[in-house]
Amino acid sequence: MIEKVYRYTVTNDKIIEKIVDDEHVNINHMVLIKDTGLPVHVSNSNVYMVIVRGAMTIGLDDEPANLYQAGEILAIPFNTKMEVTNQHEEVLEFYVVKSPNPKDMPPVKQI
Repeated sequence: MIEKVYRYTVTNDKIIEKIVDDEHVNINHMVLIKDTGLPVHVSNSNVYMVIVRGAMTIGLDDEPANLYQAGEILAIPFNTKMEVTNQHEEVLEFYVVKSPNPKDMPPVKQI
């Protein structure tokens, strides 16, 4: 078998799981229920957020938060402060693709 298979959890409950962490890329799968979010943090690589279900509210650096829907992909530059939340009834599900892998990136700014 040439391909490698990775598995992720199919759920409606809050989950944050690392799926792929190899020399090329880091891929995480996240499900957030209403009124939950990620801790405020700084992007430690070039980040692509693929929204597959629900709506994401995200504030970047000191800009006002924006709302993004399923079917949209956000590209967020390295070293950007991020605040990700689900403020809606529908479950928010998305994938975070980081390239290059953060272990190959310089240290991030402090917040």
